[in-house]
Amino acid sequence: MSTTLLFGFIIAYFVLLLGVAYITSRNATNDSFFIGNKNSNWMLVAFGMIGTSLSGVTFVSVPGTVATSAFTYMQVVIGYLLGYIVIAYVLLPLYYKLNLTSIYDYLKQRFGFTAYKTGALFFIISRTIGATARLYLVINVMQLFILDALGVPFYVTALVILLMILLYTFEGGVKTIVYTDTLQTSFMLLGLVVCIIYIMNNLGLGFGEAIQALSAEGYTNIVNSDVNSKGFFLKQVIGGAFITIAMTGLDQEMMQKNISVKTLKDSQKNIMTFSVIIVFVNFLFLLLGGILYLFAARNGLSVQGDDLFPAVAMNHLPPVITIIFIIALISALFPSADGALTALTSSFCIDMLGIKRNPNLNDRQQKRVRMTVHLSFTVVFMICILIFKWIDNKSIIGIILDLAGYTYGPLLGLFAFGILTKRQFNDNFLVTVIALVSPLLSYFISRNAATWLGGFQIGIELLLINGLITFLGLLIISKKTSRA
Repeated sequence: MSTTLLFGFIIAYFVLLLGVAYITSRNATNDSFFIGNKNSNWMLVAFGMIGTSLSGVTFVSVPGTVATSAFTYMQVVIGYLLGYIVIAYVLLPLYYKLNLTSIYDYLKQRFGFTAYKTGALFFIISRTIGATARLYLVINVMQLFILDALGVPFYVTALVILLMILLYTFEGGVKTIVYTDTLQTSFMLLGLVVCIIYIMNNLGLGFGEAIQALSAEGYTNIVNSDVNSKGFFLKQVIGGAFITIAMTGLDQEMMQKNISVKTLKDSQKNIMTFSVIIVFVNFLFLLLGGILYLFAARNGLSVQGDDLFPAVAMNHLPPVITIIFIIALISALFPSADGALTALTSSFCIDMLGIKRNPNLNDRQQKRVRMTVHLSFTVVFMICILIFKWIDNKSIIGIILDLAGYTYGPLLGLFAFGILTKRQFNDNFLVTVIALVSPLLSYFISRNAATWLGGFQIGIELLLINGLITFLGLLIISKKTSRA
């Protein structure tokens, strides 16, 4: 299929996003940008969060893991469901009770200024790395299958896409993202379903027959019973739960949308509705991965991993399916990138610069600072994407989960200590030292666990270990208090 035609569809999609942004950002204020004026529709937020949570990593990487891990990713997904329950009934009531704009303001109210700044800093680091890794994956796919043929360099592709994201989030922020994420999630799920239906029909399989064929190849195995393996069932479920609590419940990007809903009850409905749908959607991605490998085997294709879905969609499916795939891929790209850029801007402005607390800044001056920060993070994203291109790893999902274990662990420890204990510590640099040392200790333990524990490998539960080290460090420097 003509790469020029595909590129034309990409441009048309960008224009559609800009149109939605223009409509939704009219009369937008700083509160519109940060929390959507606390007036977001919970159903739109729930649906849009599907795209934000899945991203291009799920769209490309999860199907590619089926050959090596079968359906064992569902173990992590079950853990996700448990984590969402904790978010809905433990964290959200806390955020609404304190009427937070930035969720890290809880740390300031509970512990003091240093803990607050430390939590916000770790979010900024975590979300910057995670978002740019996801963004790199999808940009790289577009580059390899479309833009290389047009002679467009990778850095130009990355720059143009970042500028597009900057343009449609610049004014409206969260208020705009609630609507654009809904649109993008719709296109992504449409692409997923259409691709599954076409490939199954091409293979001459119904749903039941497809499951039987996948089972015969050993692809439908969900439970890993090897205790020493990184993929052991209990590790994956517990790790998945804490990944969700940390990467959603303690993440300003994800919670920024949830606390933009008017009432706690509606926000809880949003989370629980979303959590059930996300289990089903992840299963569909694994099903897609399985039938993609069946399709590849039938057609003599040797491609695997992150390259599988793009290679089949771009080279072996009809043009109309290819177009749907490209639009779905782009739709998977933007919800995680635009939300991350907005949340990082919000956190840096509110938590690090304190513009909401500064009486010397009027609304116009606050807006000027916010726009400068938004532009600055776009530059940071560009630098990180180029670094990932230099690293050029073939399975980004593994990198993201590993990095999350190191960067979100201190956040998990800080919030857990605040919620589960009544102890207090002096507001000084020691809390920052503990938050920095915990990932280093976690890395040391992870590297040596197999030697110390007879072959036992630390996987996704690294996040829990990191959080526990932070918790214990805070316990050591704290003292009893009657303050809740």
